[in-house]
Amino acid sequence: MPKKNKGTDIPEMEMDADGLPTDAELDALQAMIDAEKDGMAERAEKVADEAAKEEAGEPTAEDRVKELELELATLKDQALRAMADAENVKKRAEREVAAARIFGIERFANDILSVYDNLSRALSVLDGTDKSELGENAKNLVDGIELTEKDLMAVLARHDVKAVPGVGSKFDPNVHQAVAQIPSDEEKGHIATVMQHGFTIGNRTLRAAMVAVSTGPAK
Repeated sequence: MPKKNKGTDIPEMEMDADGLPTDAELDALQAMIDAEKDGMAERAEKVADEAAKEEAGEPTAEDRVKELELELATLKDQALRAMADAENVKKRAEREVAAARIFGIERFANDILSVYDNLSRALSVLDGTDKSELGENAKNLVDGIELTEKDLMAVLARHDVKAVPGVGSKFDPNVHQAVAQIPSDEEKGHIATVMQHGFTIGNRTLRAAMVAVSTGPAK
């Protein structure tokens, strides 16, 4: 096989006895020249083809690459939007389910509050009364009413129904309904007396508490 000259792809010729290249060396050189011509022709054909397409307004390979890149970016954007929409639908469904659960028990809870009011009124009759002064049957009755009230509050709490803060708490128009202002030992603007207990369900007011608001200690 012929050796190549340094710095070039042209093979180094081996001379025959007359100082001329051999036929095999000449054939190899001719094959190399022909192959290079074919390569140049193929490259020139590709360049000409691209130029013809560009001149005719047809998409070139570069145009196709840009088109595919744009299509990929569009698909990515659509995928991100679809994911965001799906997440919004999920959150909205969760809110609707929570609201439906609260609404489902709201009317029932309102009805139960009348039971709580009756128990509360029954116990308020004994305010200031020493239980030791009551007979055995009366004490058992009072204990039963207190236990029933406690159990009722626990049941309501399990369903996220909670009592509104009462005496001593700061007046909040969102959960309190002021029916009077009276002097009391409580700080001005705080609840002095509760006429009817209020309740919340979740983050909504189920029933506002009817209260008297303190104007501060009497002078």
